Amino acid sequence: MHMVHEMRRLRAEHAALATLSRFLMDIAAAPQPPRPTELAAVRGMFRDTLVRHLKCEDWVLYPRLLASGDAALKRLAGEFVHETGHLAEEFMAYDARWTAENVAGDWPGFCRETEAILDAIGMRIEREEADLYPAAERLDTGQRRTARA
Repeated sequence: MHMVHEMRRLRAEHAALATLSRFLMDIAAAPQPPRPTELAAVRGMFRDTLVRHLKCEDWVLYPRLLASGDAALKRLAGEFVHETGHLAEEFMAYDARWTAENVAGDWPGFCRETEAILDAIGMRIEREEADLYPAAERLDTGQRRTARA
């Protein structure tokens, strides 16, 4: 199976995460918290998209890269796998910590932590787009050429 479809989906999820991140950052820039339902809706969309994205990487992308036989690609994929675990844990802890009650009780703290976690996720997305995804696409292109030969 070619990874073209999966790579398109992963990139589309990156775009969705960037859009949802901007929505969250706009909300966090306000001096007062929004209605709890509004914040919960945007946070829920972000969380669902992120979890779906990470599962796709874990189930499709990383296994393929780690099994590629290319030492540099395996090392790069291994680094991303290791980092992803930490970032996913950090996000899940952030998400669990900031209940509606906690947000209402410490809006400035929520805003600071939201900015920090979204910045970390944004930097990760930039690295994936610059380093990991092009490597995966080169691998897929090379495998398709080999299969045709």
